[in-house]
Amino acid sequence: MYHPYFRGKQYELIALRETAPLLAASKFVPIIEPVKEALRGLERTLNTLCDAKANAVVIVNPHHGDHSEGGESISSLLKAKFLDKPEIAAGVLLKENMTTVEALACYEGHQDHKPTLVHAGFTDAKAFADGLGARLSGSRHIFLEEYCGKLYRKHFAGCKRVLLRDGFEIRRNKDHPFVELFSDLHVTYTEEGMDGFGDFLIVGDDYADTGGPAYAVAIHLTFIDSDKDDAMYIYHFISDRKDTPADPAGKFGEALRAMIKKLDEPNSKVSETEAVKEFRELHAKRHFPGLGYVKKLSMKHHVETLAEYLG
Repeated sequence: MYHPYFRGKQYELIALRETAPLLAASKFVPIIEPVKEALRGLERTLNTLCDAKANAVVIVNPHHGDHSEGGESISSLLKAKFLDKPEIAAGVLLKENMTTVEALACYEGHQDHKPTLVHAGFTDAKAFADGLGARLSGSRHIFLEEYCGKLYRKHFAGCKRVLLRDGFEIRRNKDHPFVELFSDLHVTYTEEGMDGFGDFLIVGDDYADTGGPAYAVAIHLTFIDSDKDDAMYIYHFISDRKDTPADPAGKFGEALRAMIKKLDEPNSKVSETEAVKEFRELHAKRHFPGLGYVKKLSMKHHVETLAEYLG
């Protein structure tokens, strides 16, 4: 049903490991695009997911990061360690510059690993669908909404289809509004003729290998508003100080105080997830765990919120 898209950075992989039992229980299927050359963390994460009986799709030809020129080592890892694991499927990214021949060759090269097609800029849907032939009806397709309109998606009618929408707008932290709409796709995906939905969590699709200095620290927290047809919104809790990169720990404290103040209001609609409980503990201890850790907690909260809603 829900397919969150993760890039294989350290804290994203940790978030996956820590939510593996929840992912399995909720039948959520994360998509993982490895972006770091070292694959030890990915392997550990996939083992954890398999142990929990959670399914996942691993992109074998990433668009971003260290494997953007070729994902041979990812394919080798899947074939060596996970070929007998029914939980793990290969994900084939259909990119803008791919020909139909290349796309079909990548699909066929991973036939023994339940390939899932991730449509991310590829344009010749009809030729690709025709090339799949009899295999079309049993194939699974994930569409990045930015690239795949209804006319494109109609060529895969009758297949298992999932629509991904990027609900997070990239801005400088200090430029985020306090609250804004994130997505309604968790409510409307069946209206789109889809079997499932996905997003890029609180990170967004735009990829950056490293972040710049944090002039402002922001904590991003999603919630579902029952007064607005169960649409999902996102709070951006931002530090008071925004003008220099100094004192990220102090700025985290400022953003966290704003968050706790909102959560403690009697009409708060933010779910009291395990991640929120940990935010509360950090506030009580006045502890700054690092910005990567903060992002991990926000990602976990997002998954937990959807699991609660859909469960």
